[in-house]
Amino acid sequence: MASALTADDVIRLLNLQPHPVEGGFFRETYRAAATLPAAALAAHGADRSVCTAIYYLLKPGHVSELHVLPGDEVFHFYLGGPVRMLQLWPDGSGREVVLGSDIAAGEVPQLVVPGGVWQGTRLVGDTGFALLGCTVAPGFDYADYRGASRAELTAKWPAVAAQIAALTPRG
Repeated sequence: MASALTADDVIRLLNLQPHPVEGGFFRETYRAAATLPAAALAAHGADRSVCTAIYYLLKPGHVSELHVLPGDEVFHFYLGGPVRMLQLWPDGSGREVVLGSDIAAGEVPQLVVPGGVWQGTRLVGDTGFALLGCTVAPGFDYADYRGASRAELTAKWPAVAAQIAALTPRG
């Protein structure tokens, strides 16, 4: 039955909404009631929930724009086609990882993006959709989200300029 679902079916069934800053569709599914104090979170500057989780969906024409958070993100692949994630590391290196269900082909069903590593994601191919989950600890807060221009990112990571261009549709 899952193969008959369309992106719009999943969006409707899971009550996903357009992501307000990075693209794609999402819904927060969990926010821990417990909080960590700002004094324990130098990179965050304020109290944060211990953990948050979301559903996240990409369909053709949408990308998760390159961004960085101070905390770790754990991505989970649930349904659909694979996605290619570009990671830009503080040492100036970049790497791509494919999240998907074909582990024999090197795709991974779960992936950790450490805090301070830039990341952006797009579908592999131009059809279908991908449903992911993302768990963030300490929990996500829009105050922690940081984007950058294509020019700024390309200046620091010139070896992956083409991938950066694909993940910065607004320039």
